[in-house]
Amino acid sequence: MPNSYTTKLNTATGKVDLSHGGGGRAMAQLIDELFIKHFDNDLLRQRNDQALFTVPAGRLVISTDGHVISPLFFPGGDIGSLAVHGTVNDVAMSGAKPLYLAAGFILEEGFPLADLEKIVISMAAAAKRSGTPVVTGDTKVVERGKGDGVFITTTGVGIVPEGVNISGDRAQPGCAILLSGSIGDHGVAIMAGRENLQFDTTIVSDSAALNSLVADMVAAAPADIHCLRDPTRGGLATALNELAQQSGVGMIIDETQIPIKSEVKAACEILGLDPLYVANEGKLVCICTADAAESLLAVMRQHPLGRDAAIIGEVISDEHGFVQMTTAFGGRRIVDWPVGEQLPRIC
Repeated sequence: MPNSYTTKLNTATGKVDLSHGGGGRAMAQLIDELFIKHFDNDLLRQRNDQALFTVPAGRLVISTDGHVISPLFFPGGDIGSLAVHGTVNDVAMSGAKPLYLAAGFILEEGFPLADLEKIVISMAAAAKRSGTPVVTGDTKVVERGKGDGVFITTTGVGIVPEGVNISGDRAQPGCAILLSGSIGDHGVAIMAGRENLQFDTTIVSDSAALNSLVADMVAAAPADIHCLRDPTRGGLATALNELAQQSGVGMIIDETQIPIKSEVKAACEILGLDPLYVANEGKLVCICTADAAESLLAVMRQHPLGRDAAIIGEVISDEHGFVQMTTAFGGRRIVDWPVGEQLPRIC
């Protein structure tokens, strides 16, 4: 549609100012020449305060996620792609097909428009790859010093197909515990970037949308998958403790079966971190029937995001809900909930 802007938005050297969140011409131009330009789709072009769409048959899933990561740009991604992946994955962990995203931006006065455009371009590319367009949103601007560049909240909706019943309270004794790949990549990448740490090998975040992997798994074993969870903040240890608590069961995992890259393991040793508690943004935990574990593992390994998948343990009866780990030395220890915050602003 034609506009009456006298000059183009200066995304080369311009800065966010308070007028970009004030509801006037400057805000309209920011929306037109940055957000709609890159997120462009039929629903967004309606230019309403909401998106109107037809819902396919099935049960509706909705999830929302706030993103405050620091630094904004990191090896393997940025806050824009992460904002898509985080919410798409939360929706997908129900077995749903994610459909649409809504995005809310909190911008700080003085934030470079060039950086904002990079973030939006990355976010749009991630949304396109995952098949979940951003169809509505909101922008606010806070005074200089009252924010930290940009915060993004995304909300996603999806549909769970009939015959799929995946929930955190469905883990049962005898079920197998599967992990889709190596742990700790994201948290270590963020810490290295934040502290300007140099390693022989650049450690890259695993940030990725898992919905296509989940779709393959659900298609192969719709009734055998009981729980899915992406081990983000608090890492694998927290995800397993959450599931054990929800289901009222215990778990035993095998340290030797947990995939971890040598460079991540070395970095964790240097930083004094336990990789079990380090965040991931492109991995999932699956609890399924024991009979389906091997066939489901084969399906996961055929997908690029599940190439290093492994069966790492089993669900047991335990009224205390403990997660235990058999160590590489043959001993056993409790894998407890994390205490405090190991890595703040990791997502």
